[in-house]
Order: sequence, then C-alpha cells, then structure tokens
Amino acid sequence: MQKNLSFFFKRLVGKLWFRPLIFCLLSIGGALIAHLADQSFLTDLVPNIDKSSLEDLLSTISASMLVIAIFAVGSMLSAFSAASSTATPRSFELVVADDVSQNALSTFVGAFIFSIVGSIALKNGYYGEAGYFTLFVLTILVFAGVILVFLRWVERISKLGRLEHTITRVEAATVRAFREELNTPRLGGVPDSARADRGQALFSSRIGYVQHIRMDKIQELAEELDLRVTLSALPGTFVSPDKSLLNFHSEKKPLSDEHKAAFDKAFVIENTRSFHNDPRFGLIALSEIASRALSPGINDPGTAIAIIGSHVRLFSIWLDKDAQPSSPDALYDRIEVPAIKMADAFEDAFRPIARDGAGSIEVMLRLQKAFTTIAHVGDREAKALASAYSEEAYRRAELAMEFGPDLDKLRSASLFAGEV
Repeated sequence: MQKNLSFFFKRLVGKLWFRPLIFCLLSIGGALIAHLADQSFLTDLVPNIDKSSLEDLLSTISASMLVIAIFAVGSMLSAFSAASSTATPRSFELVVADDVSQNALSTFVGAFIFSIVGSIALKNGYYGEAGYFTLFVLTILVFAGVILVFLRWVERISKLGRLEHTITRVEAATVRAFREELNTPRLGGVPDSARADRGQALFSSRIGYVQHIRMDKIQELAEELDLRVTLSALPGTFVSPDKSLLNFHSEKKPLSDEHKAAFDKAFVIENTRSFHNDPRFGLIALSEIASRALSPGINDPGTAIAIIGSHVRLFSIWLDKDAQPSSPDALYDRIEVPAIKMADAFEDAFRPIARDGAGSIEVMLRLQKAFTTIAHVGDREAKALASAYSEEAYRRAELAMEFGPDLDKLRSASLFAGEV
C-alpha cells in the first residue's frame, strides 16, 4: 500500500499545476486568517498600521507578481524545449518536475493571489486594527519569501534545460529506481520458479507501457482465489491484447470475467514509460542522449564519454553486494516475479553507444575501460557480459576505423584482449 501511495503521490507532485494550487490555497487562507487577530488579545498590543500604505504594498505585489509569473512560465517552457531538443524528449518528465522551478512558480502565483484577496478584504473593511497589523506582517513575509525564491530560481533557471543538468537529473532518477529495486527485489514478490507449465495467461485489455503494478491488490486476489501468480510484464514492458500480464496456476475453475478485470486493473498502463519503477528506462534515456551527441550533425564525443561514466556508476550501484539485503523477506508470497535481466540492461546501456561511437577512438577507449571496471566490480554474469560486449564493441570499431594504430591501442585496452 505504501509503495502504491508513493507512486501516485510522485505522479501528482510532478504535475506542473499541483504546487501552484497548494500555494494558492495557502495564500487565500493566510489573507483571510488575519481577521482572527481582531478577536484575540493582540487588539490592544499591536501598533496602528496605515491602511493606505498597506494597500500600496499589496497593489505593488499584485502588479509585479503576475508579470514575474508569466516570465517564469516562459523561461521554464524555453528550458523544457531545450532539454527535449539537446538531450532526449524522454527527459521532459524530469525537467518539468524540477522542485526549485515549481516552487518558484508556485510562490509567484501564490503571492499574486494573496495580494488580490488581501486587497479585496482590506477595501471591504474585513479587518480591524489587529487585522491590519497581522496582514502587514504576512505581506512583509510574503515579499521577503518572493525575493529569496526569485534569487534561488534565477540561479536554477540558468542550469535548467542545459545538457549537463538534464544528464544529472536522468542519472539521479535512475539511481533511485535501482535503489528501489535493491531494497525491494522483484517488487516484493518471490523468485520466478521458471516452471515448464506457465499456467493460464491473463492478457492485457489495454495497449501501452506498464508503469506500476499494485502488488498488494494481486496478492489479495491470489489469496482470495487460492492462486499462484507469475508476472510476465514488469514495469516498462509494452503490453497489448496479445501480450500476457501474468500467468496463474489454479486447480479450480477458470477465473470469472470480474476477477480477470480486477487483475487487469492492478496494472497501471500509460502511453509512455516512467522513471519511477523502471531502471532500464533511465539507461535507455541516457543512451539516447549519447547517441544524439554522437550524430554527425552534433559530433560531441565528450557528452557520450560522460554518459559512459554515468552507466558505470549505475551498474556499480546495481552490482554492489553490500547494498543488497542478504535475505530479503518476500512481501507477496503468492506472486512470482522474474528479475531484471542483466543482459537486457547491458543492451540498453552500451549497444547504442558502441554502434554510434564506433568511429571515435576516444569514445571506444572509454567504453572499453567501462567494461573493465564493471567486470572488476561485478559477479560472474556481469564479467561474462562485459567481456562479450567488449569484443562486440571492438568488432564494430574494426569496421568503422581505418587508422591501424588506433585499432591496436583499442585492442590492447579491450577486456577480451587476452582471450583472442
């Protein structure tokens, strides 16, 4: 349940309208709550505040905040467009969810609403002397908050949309997804038994990518129907009516249409993939940035080299045995979940770079060093994959490079060099 709430909360917070709405409600409450001071002991203690000066201050805030909010939206849209064009459109979700920018826009809109509501209440005699003073204090606090937020936002908007910032955001999101996978292996289910009889398949009623799976709901249904369930569609999988979401094993009569619909609703399926529960999507997005940088029109091998470094850090986290629980308790004992395949992750991360960077000695040397590092920190499977991809990358370079000394240097740096 906690994981479901976390997923839906992250999706909600990531919406551009959510925080401005919260700040608007707080602003309206703050402007109206000042009236309560007139009914408290503050009436005889606070100094008198000139009503006209308070009106002028609120008028200044209302006139300036709307302009600044429009300017902020324009700057954010420019940054979003730059992130999509210079990096990858898949990064748009992360750039939009930038906390500093959202908080800044929310503060500007909230201050505008606060000044409008305060001005209306002030001109209609809603406040007494204590209310004037309380509104004055709140207005000064809002004004100071706007200045601080604006200064911080100016520093952030200079980075927002830049390629380095976008890469950092994508890598950070992928790190969170990997750590979530390490902390709760197989989504909290038990290892896939890989039995020959996969049971009856439940096919998807929708077309799209699996973004989230409500494991608690599937466990509840499995217990109710006395089933063993094997997932066949992990987050990130593209499903359609000819693709199974899961297989179930039961000696009883087939599932009713109602129960099949309940299982189907446990899968959150959207048109696009999400970074939240899908580590492979982060690897794909990073590789897309590298491929774009290696295109002839851009020719930026430095960015591809930076992406290779990101991949090495991500695989090091994934292969860190100390970070993995020794014997994790299965939260859902009736659900068998296949593990993310290391071979698929290698393909997502390294094949596009090896293909598009085959003619660049700088990129290919860095790629070979990356395979050596992963083989050093990884297990037997990782070492075998690193060696295989090292050879594959070298074979690609053989077809793309014509300068013999570059190939000799690349071969000597290759992980598989001692095996061929």
